[in-house]
Amino acid sequence: MRVVLLALAILALAAGCGSGDDESAAPTTPANGACVSVDAPEARTPASNKALAAFLAQGKTYSLTFDTNCGSFTVTLDTELAPNTAASLVALATDGYFDNTIFHRIVPGFVIQGGDPTQTGSGGPGKSTVDVPPSDAAYTKGTVAMAKSGVEAPGTAGSQFFVVTADDAGLSPEYAIVGEVTDGLDVVELIGTLGDAAEHPTQPVVISDVTVAES
Repeated sequence: MRVVLLALAILALAAGCGSGDDESAAPTTPANGACVSVDAPEARTPASNKALAAFLAQGKTYSLTFDTNCGSFTVTLDTELAPNTAASLVALATDGYFDNTIFHRIVPGFVIQGGDPTQTGSGGPGKSTVDVPPSDAAYTKGTVAMAKSGVEAPGTAGSQFFVVTADDAGLSPEYAIVGEVTDGLDVVELIGTLGDAAEHPTQPVVISDVTVAES
């Protein structure tokens, strides 16, 4: 079960959001710092991703832009620190794996977590990568890392990712750090306010599309 672990204790598995109507409203650009109200998309069990991407081109910079009903944010991937995970995320995003998925776990002042089309907190692409983070890894605001279970080796990653909203999440160096938010941190912070005491979203936060850019 892929969940983010607190530094000294395993957090309970976050329950998936209930799905809404068959046709969910397409997220649009929010106004006045608020999220557009939309229905959660139907949970789905995607086909296993055919293959993880080969190593990304050296000397290139890759980024992922997440369009949500709360606005857009961009993650610049760290292809040196996590080459295997970065390549996998590019392959998944290109394949539309993250389209019409939700942030199923939101812990105010800690993290927001998504990347599971099943909305259960236990889904994944059927394959995993490993990029062990350095012993001095810091999970600070805007850091994007990969969720894993307590029984998986450090740096193991599937499709579930989390974005840190705390100044310092205080996590042990077990989660592959795949990049950082380089644009739209205010959107991430807004999403980070939309969680309740049970770590469930208080309203659907839908990722409508993830765009890959190479420069």
